[in-house]
Parts: sequence; C-alpha cells; structure tokens
Amino acid sequence: MLDAMDHVQLRRLVDLYGYLIDERKFSRIGEVFTEDVVYDVSDFGHGVLHGIDAVTAMWRGEANHPLAHHAISMMADERADGSVDLITKGIGVGARGRVGSVTYYDRAVRGPAGWRLAERRAVLRRSETIPLPS
Repeated sequence: MLDAMDHVQLRRLVDLYGYLIDERKFSRIGEVFTEDVVYDVSDFGHGVLHGIDAVTAMWRGEANHPLAHHAISMMADERADGSVDLITKGIGVGARGRVGSVTYYDRAVRGPAGWRLAERRAVLRRSETIPLPS
C-alpha cells in the first residue's frame, strides 16, 4: 500500500521531469526514467521511444520544447504488482506565449534508487478527444 512518503516521492518525480526538461538538464534523465523506459510522444509527432538514450536524443535533437512544463495535478493508483499508475495534467507554455494542455499516463516502478517512470504516454488535450460525460 502506498504511504504518504510514496505520494511525496511520486509527486517529486513528476515535478522533476518538468524541471529537467525546462532547464535542459538532459544528463539527469536517469533520475526520472528507468533505463528501458517506453516513452510515447506520438501525439507530438515523435512516435514511441524505447530507452533513455532514445529519449535523450529526441530531447537534444528534433524536439521543439515548450518554455515551461507545469504539472498541476496527479492521481496515483497502486497496481497488484506494486507499480503505480499515475495520471498527471499539465500545462505547457510555448515561446510565443501559446498555451497547451497535456495528460500524462505513466507507470512508475520502485527500484534501488527510488521511484522511476517505466512508461510515459503524453496525450495532447483537444476538444475532440475529451471523453463524453458518464
């Protein structure tokens, strides 16, 4: 069962992602992702990446990063295997002041160095993809 410290550490992990990408501290990516991370940025035109090296190469190369990533809410649900499903809402601010919204769907795992994201799927929020009320 997740305790209060797990929630604090998972929230820090989500926040650290935004800090590292915004400050272009790509050499620290291992503090956020597992070595074999699966990072789906298909909604942003970058496909599905496998492993830290692929993510770092995309971040250093073709990616057009927003000026700022703001994680504004996070939900955490533990799976039977001890990993955790995270859903985080975020806002990104572009170079020309354009603002966009994203939902991150993650799976976090706990290892010797603490919590890391083993999977991340970034979904751009668009009016046509918002679920119907239930």
